[in-house]
Amino acid sequence: MDVKIEVVPLKFPEGCNIIFGQSHFIKTVEDLHEVMVNCNAGAKFGLAFSEASGAKLVRTSGTDEELIKYAQENILNLGCGHSFIIILRDSYPINYLPRIKQVPEVVNIFCATANPVQVIVARTDQGGAVLGVVDGEPPVGVEDDEGKKWRHDFLRQIGYKF
Repeated sequence: MDVKIEVVPLKFPEGCNIIFGQSHFIKTVEDLHEVMVNCNAGAKFGLAFSEASGAKLVRTSGTDEELIKYAQENILNLGCGHSFIIILRDSYPINYLPRIKQVPEVVNIFCATANPVQVIVARTDQGGAVLGVVDGEPPVGVEDDEGKKWRHDFLRQIGYKF
């Protein structure tokens, strides 16, 4: 059996965040939608899930048509069963991740980020498998006192620390 490794970049609008993971059941779409709106009734998001058996369709939901379309295209490009992506506008993954991790169907979260993402995919005659992700770029050094102050101030500026 042959295995081909490829890199699939995720595409989403600038300024948006994503949550990319793996789940195991078609119920995922409705459960994740409920989590998103229960955490933030005004959430702007698009969600897509790749069914791995049965009709093998990309199932979608969300509150923003543009983001739903991006999510759908990413899942189609990945071609990996039981993967899901949520693309967020005007909110951060940190607000949703604890609840998403409690969804019974969710198996794994690969990343939650606004950085460029490349997904490492293995292809076999059966389909595709996510091996991992490249999230952003490598570090270029270690923070100094100025960097620590910037981090401290930034977290307070966006309301995550007081």
